[in-house]
Amino acid sequence: MPSDETPAPQAMELLRRVPYGRLATSMRALPFLAVARHVVSDGRILLRMHSGFGYHEACDGSVVTYGADNYNAVSADEGDSLWSVQFTGPAEIVHPCPEQEELFGAAPARANGEPFASAYLRVDPHFVTEHTLGFDASQLVRHAG
Repeated sequence: MPSDETPAPQAMELLRRVPYGRLATSMRALPFLAVARHVVSDGRILLRMHSGFGYHEACDGSVVTYGADNYNAVSADEGDSLWSVQFTGPAEIVHPCPEQEELFGAAPARANGEPFASAYLRVDPHFVTEHTLGFDASQLVRHAG
């Protein structure tokens, strides 16, 4: 459901249900995915990630995609639906106010064995994609492995 206006309220509500997602863009002409903590603020997505990898700098001023899902949080035998949302738009390095920082909660202690150093991005969603998978109560989702 592409949109040039404010993101779909349902997609933003789904995003509020999980704390982490994946940021996708490219760095030095190679694609990468990075885990990030997110909060929704004023119709935009604020991300906290480890600054030691330099990913936030690669994203600054670029169009990025951020996605989150509940694939590991639910089980179809409870009658819940699986969902994923993706937001695509320009990203910008920001310095959140103390109230916004508080919304993120405690930061991880380490990233790849190094002390975690926070970097923040704001993504202004221009395109939103939302997908759901529904299951009947009689269906079970089981790991095949």
